[in-house]
Amino acid sequence: MAIAMGSGGAKGEGPSFVELFTPKLVTVLREGYGLDALRADALAGLTVAIVALPLSMAIAIASGTTPERGIYTAIVGGFLVSALGGSRFQIGGPAGAFIVLVAATASTA
Repeated sequence: MAIAMGSGGAKGEGPSFVELFTPKLVTVLREGYGLDALRADALAGLTVAIVALPLSMAIAIASGTTPERGIYTAIVGGFLVSALGGSRFQIGGPAGAFIVLVAATASTA
């Protein structure tokens, strides 16, 4: 699969190199971000936190560390993935780390 390195303005050309690697946070702020979007994102963030924080604590305990470290990791990781992620619909959370623990458990069984 070839990626076009064009300016993105001409018909038939893909996005430029800079457009491909610009964090979504930057493009969303450029397009405009209103109060309605903030409310929707705050509700979505609260919903994710309700699931992600206990899961992060469980993963930390299963990894042999303290639950506090799991919480810190979930919060810092969540902000980094959200700020530097490439899609508005990208999901970043502790579920990816859970896969590693499941794989380790399955391989020892």
